[in-house]
Amino acid sequence: MEKEAVFDDIKLSDDEIYYPDEPYCSEKNEEGEGASNVVFSREAPLIGKDPAGTNSNECCGCSAKKLNFKGSEDLIDKENNSQQKKLSRQERIELGRVFQGAVTSMDWEHAERLIQLADPQTLNDLLCVGLDSVWFLTTKQEFQGVTGLIKEIVCHGAHDFTRATLRTSFLASCVSACHSRTMSLADSVTVMAQRLQERLQECNGDEILKAEAGAKVQKFTEWALKCIGFHSRCQGARDRVSHSSATEIELQLSAFKMFLELAGNHLSGRDFTEAFDAACFPLTLFSNSFDPGWASGISATVIQGLLGMLVEGGADNVNQCFLEASRFALGFASHYCKLGTMKCLVEEGNAIAFLGPLMRAAERGCMQVVQWFVKRGCRDMELCLALTAATSSSQVEVAAYLLPFVPSPVLTALSIEILKAAGERSGGSLQGVEFLLKSDFLGDPTATYSVADSIAKSSEDESVPSDLKSFLRERWSESAFEKGMRESHENFINFMRVLKRGECAISLRDLPAPLRVAIAYMPLYRECVNAGG
Repeated sequence: MEKEAVFDDIKLSDDEIYYPDEPYCSEKNEEGEGASNVVFSREAPLIGKDPAGTNSNECCGCSAKKLNFKGSEDLIDKENNSQQKKLSRQERIELGRVFQGAVTSMDWEHAERLIQLADPQTLNDLLCVGLDSVWFLTTKQEFQGVTGLIKEIVCHGAHDFTRATLRTSFLASCVSACHSRTMSLADSVTVMAQRLQERLQECNGDEILKAEAGAKVQKFTEWALKCIGFHSRCQGARDRVSHSSATEIELQLSAFKMFLELAGNHLSGRDFTEAFDAACFPLTLFSNSFDPGWASGISATVIQGLLGMLVEGGADNVNQCFLEASRFALGFASHYCKLGTMKCLVEEGNAIAFLGPLMRAAERGCMQVVQWFVKRGCRDMELCLALTAATSSSQVEVAAYLLPFVPSPVLTALSIEILKAAGERSGGSLQGVEFLLKSDFLGDPTATYSVADSIAKSSEDESVPSDLKSFLRERWSESAFEKGMRESHENFINFMRVLKRGECAISLRDLPAPLRVAIAYMPLYRECVNAGG
């Protein structure tokens, strides 16, 4: 199965763009191993060390003196040879590090000299680094410096505009989403990972491929948040994304527009479409953590401007992305029982995928949300799956509410699968299964017993949990029914004997009523206690 088919929702169709394959900023420790705080090779020469306490020239955590490019002679030698040989991986890493530091410290002259050392592959990397810096511009001087570097990099041969556009669109969206007064960047990493796992659970497909894609997306997300934290600390904001002013946002959007004009026809409509998708993805994951009024505030202005330029460039998946965003947001709104938000997403956002949110609400026993979806109108299969979810979680009250809404033909056709699925996911508690059977969920005692008996006798079916088989064999199988009939017959005989003996001189009818009942029904009572009622 292709990854595109497994992750249509995530749209990670190109690993080369979304998850580059080499660490770009790995430091070497004394044993020569890569440090644990590696970010991606082709993604960004970010520095894992905390720059707090360093001067502006070493905000990136390192300086040229610490690397192989130690002096002007070394720079000149490498510049002379840059067009004659390809840089080694380690040289690319070091060059990227120094370039990142030069850009952050606004040492434009140094950065321009480094550009002349780069080979074609490294130039594409530096283009990404320069473009990523756009979303952290605060002054006109920075704008002129960064845009000048981007032009210089392109003039020297950088040509991978597609990767730079997709990557920076994702980063810009993360920057906009992280403009929260209530959540730190450390918390954002946790929230993003949690939302990603929840989203993957909704996807169909091979679990191994889902796990692999999930790990890749999470690593890229962690890179973006490290990038944000790095720039934020350099700007004096500790573990928090500083809010940009209207002037700063104008500079950032102008710089990105300049890049798009520079790229020109090198970007296709497909590139703009995928960039639009990449920009929307973080917003759906962070949607539940936005501050009130985020969408109408200045924090959303950057992403609105970015998306607008991508649409002008040729992105044709706008409706698809917005529908996906509303669908995903509906899941979170239902999780937190935000009925007003749910109504807005359904009526205004055209969110129609009720199955996932309905099933999760049934599993949690959230009756209010379940009733809301049912009243809105659910398909028969959605109701049946929600009933199964409630049954497997022993949410008897919700199961009792849903049962009358599931058509009898659907229950009859899927009765065995419903009981098996409920048993598989029950976690050891079979109260939900017992509820369905006692409720005669098929509306015919014979049919209900027959279904339970068939599962109890399926000794060769390994998909049926052993505890479910044992439970049905002991209480709901044909043999259990026959045993019950025998015991009821014996209890009837015992009762009649008591009545007959009551006619003798020692009349039992003269005994107190509670004692007479105890004598007549004690064996039956004991059997009921042993059988749990």
